[in-house]
Amino acid sequence: MSENFGNDIITITDEDGVEYVLEVLAVLELDGTDYYALVPAQPDDDEDLEVSILKAVEEDGEEILCAIEDEEELERVYDIMMEELYREDEEETEE
Repeated sequence: MSENFGNDIITITDEDGVEYVLEVLAVLELDGTDYYALVPAQPDDDEDLEVSILKAVEEDGEEILCAIEDEEELERVYDIMMEELYREDEEETEE
C-alpha cells in the first residue's frame, strides 16, 4: 500500500505506475491473510459500483495488495466478505 489518507481511503499504485484512490469497505482476516474489499473513492455516476477484493502479501518487507489469482480462493473470500458486509448492513438497519 502506498499511502493512507484515513481509516477508509487508500491510494495504491499498479505495476504501470497508475495510482488509484480507493475506499476500504472491509478487511477480512482469513487463515492468517488479510483481504481488502475496495471500491473507487470517487466512482463515476454512469458506472455500476464494482467491488474489488485484493490480498495483502509481504514483498521485500513491505505489505502490498495484489489480485487473487486462485479462482477458488477468490470465490471463498468473496462469499465470506459479502456475507459479513450484508450482516453489518442488516444490524445497522435494525438499530
